[in-house]
Amino acid sequence: MLRPDERNREEDVSAGMWETISGGLSAVFGSGMWDTITDELSGTFSAVPPIIAATRLVAALALGAVIGAEREYKEKPAGLRTHMLVSMAACLFILVSQQLAALPFGAEDALRVDPLRLIEAVTAGVAFLAAGIIFSSGGVVHNITTGASMWLAGAIGLACGAGQMPLAAMATGIVLVVLYLIRLIER
Repeated sequence: MLRPDERNREEDVSAGMWETISGGLSAVFGSGMWDTITDELSGTFSAVPPIIAATRLVAALALGAVIGAEREYKEKPAGLRTHMLVSMAACLFILVSQQLAALPFGAEDALRVDPLRLIEAVTAGVAFLAAGIIFSSGGVVHNITTGASMWLAGAIGLACGAGQMPLAAMATGIVLVVLYLIRLIER
């Protein structure tokens, strides 16, 4: 531990390095542009703090991975990565909507935030992706369960983005029961 009269060399080195980097970037971009960039990046989390946003994104990614792992294990066309990305994207859409709702867009009474529109947009987008992997061959429909699981991964991402991680985890557990146990009953 340092005495009050001692200097912390590591802090001095860090501060010196930051000044050197900042000075170099200011020289490249110009001080006005650099200030604009740092201002833009420093105040972006007005509605949802960064740690909460990160927690929600990671939860969506992890829960999407659980469903995707089952689809991957069954060698379906949309597996682990697809379900992870769909779930995280849906979560991000909700986080962005929360951030947008916190921005000043004029008079308070003129601002209308409709979260259902965003949910409809995410649902339509995921349904479009899911429909792309469903096909019919010889009168037999293939990959409809995988399409449905992608749609559900989107819903789980929406729930995580809205801060409803317990609900998302519960839905993930129920999906696994459906995917594993119901398959056993069907056989």
